Amino acid sequence: MELTNSFAGLDLRAEIERLRKERNAVILAHYYQKPELQDLADFVGDSLDLSRKAQATDADVIAFCGVRFMAETAKILSPDKIVVLPDMDAGCSLEDSCPPDQFAAFRAAHPDHIALTYINCSTEVKALSDVIVTSSSAETILAQLPRDQKIIFGPDRNLGGYLQRKTGRELLLWPGVCIVHEAFSETELMKLKAQNPGAPVAAHPECPAVILDHADYVGSTRGILEFANAMPGETLIVATEPHIIHQMEKAMPLKNFIGAPGADGNCNCNICPYMALNTMEKLYVALRDLTPRIEIEEGLRVKAKKSLDAMLSMASATVGQGDLGPTPFRVVPVTGD
Repeated sequence: MELTNSFAGLDLRAEIERLRKERNAVILAHYYQKPELQDLADFVGDSLDLSRKAQATDADVIAFCGVRFMAETAKILSPDKIVVLPDMDAGCSLEDSCPPDQFAAFRAAHPDHIALTYINCSTEVKALSDVIVTSSSAETILAQLPRDQKIIFGPDRNLGGYLQRKTGRELLLWPGVCIVHEAFSETELMKLKAQNPGAPVAAHPECPAVILDHADYVGSTRGILEFANAMPGETLIVATEPHIIHQMEKAMPLKNFIGAPGADGNCNCNICPYMALNTMEKLYVALRDLTPRIEIEEGLRVKAKKSLDAMLSMASATVGQGDLGPTPFRVVPVTGD
């Protein structure tokens, strides 16, 4: 529902600031949100960063500018907080690709495997998983699992395939994809590289292998930002959702950032349609009315929290490069109810 006309003349930024104070609210935003929402947020980050902030906050209300699985993660980790999402229709193609009943059947068919599951999934799938990972923590967590441990990885086959190629680990992949990262065109990317000789490419591991093969750096959104800051050159081609470029331009105004194109040669075709559902108007209403509110049945929440707790613990572990660390993490697979 479009709310813009309903609030003509209202200073939305001032009203959101007022409500933030009145509600003792914290506003969290993902790098893929519109620039005006990123600029309003108390904290902008990737999925791992946002999970940690959601767990640590002393606010009474968490207003999550992201997609539904992110807001649900905040509620799982902070059950006593009110968690609102500006638009409850802000879903995720990866979550949609992995229905809980099908994932449960897949797990049952492979009882000797543990489920290492990407955070882009539903609460129900988290409850069926052993360890959740993010793109910034997946390799660190995988390195702590014994080499002989059989692993299901879902729902992102591209991230799973990247981990297989980089680590040499065999993973049983769920066939989900992100519609945003699938939209990049190898042909158009090669044209863009030819137009910008010497410019490196930074890509998110949700991209298909044909895109990652052209990347000088592959990593999470936070990792891409760090690479952009450290690179010696002036121009970077960015193969992920283009709203992250807002943070790059704020932090590095003298550098030039170009979004990788889709088949039409335009980077705007890669804007996430789910992230785009959140607006200033909807954030204002969410803070004013404390709705749409995330609610999770307690038994389900507790099951899902176990896999998230494992992620937060293992993501903080120090693992030696090229080894399993001092004590490989042995997971007892989730079974039954």
